[in-house]
Amino acid sequence: MRDVAIISFAQTAHQRAVSHINETEMLMPLLGEALRGAGISKDRVDFVCSGSSDYLAGQPFSFVMTLDAFGPWPPISESHVDMDGAWALYEAWVKMQMGHIDVALIYAYGKSSPGEIRRVLSRQLDPYYLGPLWVDSVSLAALQARCGLEAGAFTVEEMAEVAAASRRQAQSNPFAQLAGDVDASTLLQQDEFVAPLRKHDCPPITDGAAVVVLAAGDVARELCDRPAWIRGIDHRIEPHALGVRDLTRSVSTEQAAARAGVGDGKVDVAELHAPFTHQELILREALALDDAVAVNPSGGALCANPIMAAGLIRFGEAASRIWRGEADRAVAHATSGPCLQQNLVCVLEGA
Repeated sequence: MRDVAIISFAQTAHQRAVSHINETEMLMPLLGEALRGAGISKDRVDFVCSGSSDYLAGQPFSFVMTLDAFGPWPPISESHVDMDGAWALYEAWVKMQMGHIDVALIYAYGKSSPGEIRRVLSRQLDPYYLGPLWVDSVSLAALQARCGLEAGAFTVEEMAEVAAASRRQAQSNPFAQLAGDVDASTLLQQDEFVAPLRKHDCPPITDGAAVVVLAAGDVARELCDRPAWIRGIDHRIEPHALGVRDLTRSVSTEQAAARAGVGDGKVDVAELHAPFTHQELILREALALDDAVAVNPSGGALCANPIMAAGLIRFGEAASRIWRGEADRAVAHATSGPCLQQNLVCVLEGA
């Protein structure tokens, strides 16, 4: 396996709505910041890969427009995934394993504010049975939470504590959308939003973007004092049909974690892409994380959830802890689809 590391990361200050600029304008300063962080100019980049969704942008092939933020002339090697940017990072990692490139730039973006994001995400459902029903993402998450509560997998009090902890931790994150010192007992005084979920159990509507730079081998060592090396990475998918899945578990996360080697050493930090409070509890169990692990020190997706970028941000946040010497070994996780349908797990190490 070829050594590959995350060497630079940039993200927007996430907001409920960014209406004064378009996606290309939102990305341009981030791309420059990420390149400066890596100490390179764009001519050093061998491959560009992006993650986004035309359903959010409201036009076909919107990713072609955002290439103007990087500059596609002279011609560049470029690809795109209609997924969270974490999967674009995986594509770039595979390309590096093939020996075709040494430096890759990955970006992801999404504006959730212009449309009805709950209805937009229903297009992830299978097109024959669930898709025509237009079941929204929060209702499906509520179904999953109800299954977990009735199975005794977790309690509403534990769910509220996840929300409270996320907001407390986000106070040190200047990019977070939601932050504050709040008690779980105070949150539980709220009325239910979509039973059994309260609003604190759900992610905020967020506009935002993120950029990550990958480098291989000696190039990474040259460009970064302490690269965040990718020691294992894997992703798995579960069936579209919710009725054939155990919604109280994340089997695909368990499988990806085993293949990525999460259990092969002590984990200091885990950045989990858990848009709903109960999903963080399910993921903690799937990854076998104990209380000594700092989970979502950034606040996670409960404090800023730019669709198509929130998973990539988990990679950047985990890598940042390694660069700053706050962790030697970290786990980054990304998800996509209803009720944790698809999951990508990565192990990062500082040496």
